[in-house]
Amino acid sequence: MTVSADRWQARAAMCELLALSFRYPEDRVLADAIASGEWGEAADEIAAALGIDWSVAAAPGAAEAAALDDPAELQKSLRTEATRLFVGAPEAAASPYEGVWRAKAEGVQPLLFVNPHSMAVERFCKACGLGRPEGTNEPLDAVWTELELMEYLALRAAADALDAEGAADVAAGGDGAPTEAEAAEYREIGDEIDEFDTDEGPEPGDVVASADLPGGSPAAAWDEFVADHARVWMGRFAEGVQEASRVPFYRTAANLLAAFIG
Repeated sequence: MTVSADRWQARAAMCELLALSFRYPEDRVLADAIASGEWGEAADEIAAALGIDWSVAAAPGAAEAAALDDPAELQKSLRTEATRLFVGAPEAAASPYEGVWRAKAEGVQPLLFVNPHSMAVERFCKACGLGRPEGTNEPLDAVWTELELMEYLALRAAADALDAEGAADVAAGGDGAPTEAEAAEYREIGDEIDEFDTDEGPEPGDVVASADLPGGSPAAAWDEFVADHARVWMGRFAEGVQEASRVPFYRTAANLLAAFIG
């Protein structure tokens, strides 16, 4: 089944929103988006574009989250809860790492970095031309990092889909020239892809050709990663967050993740 460029862009937007939602809130970007209602509006719009039966108003924790309209207080609350949920001492309430969840499911001792699932994610990222951001030493199987990888693949797939649509126009007798709106869409996707440039690939700034990605295309790489990784554990992670979170927003975000991953 061919997926349109618009749908790929919606998938990328959902991954970006969810990655922002679970990443540690260093600044007030997330708190401001929640307090202003922008987060909920974006979630509803993207879910509708993807045909997901979900709305922020009906999600768990939404009513309580809506009452928290002071960004400064919300920021403090998010930071405290993100630490408890995703870092914890001695143990995170809901570990954000694939390797931990899969080790528990397999009945083995969870180890960061040196478990087969974390290493498989790292190999997959490298095959896509992506690596660990400079100055960081975090496992690449964190939920936000995996979502960022999926965002990248969806953007690459959107660019390829636009190319295919242009080729189809030529085959149908058209000139294949993009409309003004399509040209703007190309530029937007290109700019977003450029944000993923990394020095960890074969050469700084190199982009792996679509045919050299896992499976031979961005769409195939997406399907492979979702099947072998995201869909295997993110649903259980989402359930864990909904059960453990004391802050309403994280229950809402986890519910959206579960609806998206399926």
